[in-house]
Amino acid sequence: MRIEVKVFPKARKEEIVRTEGAVKVYVKAAPDKGKANKAVIGLIAKEYGVRKSNVRMITGETSRNKVFEIEGR
Repeated sequence: MRIEVKVFPKARKEEIVRTEGAVKVYVKAAPDKGKANKAVIGLIAKEYGVRKSNVRMITGETSRNKVFEIEGR
């Protein structure tokens, strides 16, 4: 399963917000050396009930718009 997300780093709290046609992910981590990406992967894994190793970033390593693939779902 693939999901497209827009990431908001340095947020006050960590959460996933779904709106019509968009998934927004808010993380506390700063976009420094991949810290925000790791936090997003952890949050997605928790939300979908899979291990972090089952969540893989397809595109958007340095962008706020990212595509993730979730295996085992």
